[in-house]
Amino acid sequence: MLRLYSYFRSSAAYRVRIALNLKELEYSVVPVHLLREGGQHHSPEYVARNPAELVPTLEVGSAVLTQSLAILEYLEDAFPTPPLLPADPLGRARVRALALTVACEVHPLNNLRVLSYLKGEFGIVEESRNAWYRHWVALGFAAFERLLMSDSRTGVYCHGDTPTVADCCLVPQVFNAERLRCPLEAYPTINRVVANCRQLEAFQRARPDAQPDAE
Repeated sequence: MLRLYSYFRSSAAYRVRIALNLKELEYSVVPVHLLREGGQHHSPEYVARNPAELVPTLEVGSAVLTQSLAILEYLEDAFPTPPLLPADPLGRARVRALALTVACEVHPLNNLRVLSYLKGEFGIVEESRNAWYRHWVALGFAAFERLLMSDSRTGVYCHGDTPTVADCCLVPQVFNAERLRCPLEAYPTINRVVANCRQLEAFQRARPDAQPDAE
């Protein structure tokens, strides 16, 4: 049995939930609340499991995996059907580049610990933090939109007509952008792809409001 340590609003954990669902794998969710009790991810028990004090963590028997993209790569290697990466090397590189645009260029600047640091260390008020968030979303989504629009391999989803790791990364980031009321009208291709993804049960079951720890 796979055991996923997850926070319902974590976009990184959301990515993994989507992938697990797309591959139709059975797994249990262990909620790790990032705000209660000073952040349950800081507890000694959790730190022993994940020294980075982040979610998600995936337990595979006695093995412990961290970092969402590494977990997605593991799932692809261990459970190759259905594939979440294209068969051809160029296609695989493109999908990884799209995923990394979200995971490395947008998400690290806007995750909870960065926003909390801006507030606690510099006293930045909520309005300014939200402006920070929207700035980096706009830069990242503009690049992602151009990557989709400029390539004929973009299909129903980010790459072709089946979901890939790129879609697993994009949908959670759009969810967070919507929650922070980021303007998204300038990204029609992103909006179309996300709408297509959201029609699939695997994405619906991974939604934050469908999780056992949803508030």
